[in-house]
This record gives sequence, structure tokens and C-alpha cells, in this order.
Amino acid sequence: EPGLNALFGLEYKQYENQTADIFTTESSDRAFEEEVMLSGFAQAQVKPEGAGVTYDNAQETFTARYTNETIALAFAITEEAIEDNLYDRLASRYTKALARSMAQTKQVKGAVPFNNGFGTFTSGDGSALFATNHPTIAGTVSNTLATAADLNETSLEQSLIDIAAMTDERGLKIAAKGMKMIIPSALQFTAERLMASAGRTGTADNDINAIKSMGMIPQGYSVNNYLTDTDAFFIITDVPNGMKHFERSPLTTKMEGDFDTGNVRYKARERYVFGVSDYRGVFASPGA
Repeated sequence: EPGLNALFGLEYKQYENQTADIFTTESSDRAFEEEVMLSGFAQAQVKPEGAGVTYDNAQETFTARYTNETIALAFAITEEAIEDNLYDRLASRYTKALARSMAQTKQVKGAVPFNNGFGTFTSGDGSALFATNHPTIAGTVSNTLATAADLNETSLEQSLIDIAAMTDERGLKIAAKGMKMIIPSALQFTAERLMASAGRTGTADNDINAIKSMGMIPQGYSVNNYLTDTDAFFIITDVPNGMKHFERSPLTTKMEGDFDTGNVRYKARERYVFGVSDYRGVFASPGA
């Protein structure tokens, strides 16, 4: 078009897929998926001489349900724009914008369990995802600090101590370990000092950095730019079947002409869900 030099505003860089190192991705072929938590047995009992053996019952304790959501977005290029020879330029840029919107939506959805995990996002047991009182047959289990704290040496060490103290549904130790810390961008400098310094930070004492020297968080930390709380931090543990992403339908695109208007329409669609099966797969603090 005469006088049109550039179409701009759609060429911004974007963050990489930040959910990939948090969630385990599995395929889905149903409207929803369910995963059931099973309890094992309690500790074995002493059998007095001549007495009968003690029986115990394994059982289901709770069910985590993942309901797949359909995510879709569309745009149209008008018949008039096609007549004015803008079709190629608009189609090229708008399809990139469509892909960008779909990708960022997925990142926002993947951050929901963290952003809402202290309130509305619940675990399969009915408690908030991050709670000090997840109910079990043998009592309660915590996957958050007893006293909320900002990220520092003390709170990080206490988080790792609490992770190591986790128990299963029957109260048996599970030997859990922290593997990777997930933080908002506001905490990246604090995390780097805590994880990379050879000595303790913020002190004149000539002490080693125990977290680093012991390899307590072997996968380091990762910044997630879609976390909304600037002082909350999260630790992914090695407990299996924790954070999960079910993919029902991968991203697909379609285009078609509209007879009534003469417009050309483009649509992108995918179906997926993010969630958690075993809350022991992640530990968190909301910050002070």
C-alpha cells in the first residue's frame, strides 16, 4: 500500500518454554484423567510368642483429577485487505502473533498451580496444594514452611530439612530430596548468591556454603517469568508423579475462506491441562 513502510508490534522476543523443566508431560485420550493415591502399610508390629500376626489394610486415599481444557484463538483478514494486496504481509505476521499468543497462554496456564497453590488450587486430598496439614491415614504432611519466609539461607535450608522429613500415607519416611528451585525473576539475584557462592552469603564468617558444597539442589534454579508473587519460591522434589501436564490434542491450525464476507479466517486450537498428583512432588514458601 502506498505510504506503508512497516507493520510493527508483533516482532517481540518471547521467553522459552518454562514449563518443560517443571512438569512431566504425558499424552491423554480422555476428557479427563484420574490418578489414585494408594497407601502402603504401617510399620510392622512385634509378634508376641504364640500370638497371631497383625493384619493391616492397604487402601486408596485420594484421587487427583485432570480435566483437559480447550484453548483456541482465531483471526480474520478482511476481503478489503486482500483486495488492497495486504494479504501476504498480514497473514505472515498475524500467524506468528497467533502462535505467540497460544504459546504464552500455555505458560500462564502452567504457572497457575504455583500462583494459586496457597489458596484456590487444590490437591487431590481437598487441601490447598501448598499446606501444612495434608491429611493422611497416619496424621498430616506438610509441603510448605511452618512459618512463611522470604528466600534466604535459613529458609532454604529449612525447606530442604522439611522435604527430607516427608512421610507417605502411612507415616513411613520417603527419603525425598529437593532437585530444582523455581523462582520469579525478582529472586534471581538472591538465588544466584545462595546457590553459587563458595561461602555463606551476608556474613563475615569464613564458613562454606553448605547448600552448594553438599549438592543439595543438584539441578540448580530456574526463573519462571509467569509467577505472580515476587517473593514466593518453590522446590521440585524427586518424588514421582508430582507435577504433571496432560496433552489431549497438540496445537493445530486451520484456515478457510468465509463465503458471506469474503474474509479469510485462521484458527489455532489445542487441548491440555496442568496439575499435580502427589503434592510431595513440590515444596514451597509464599514469602514473608
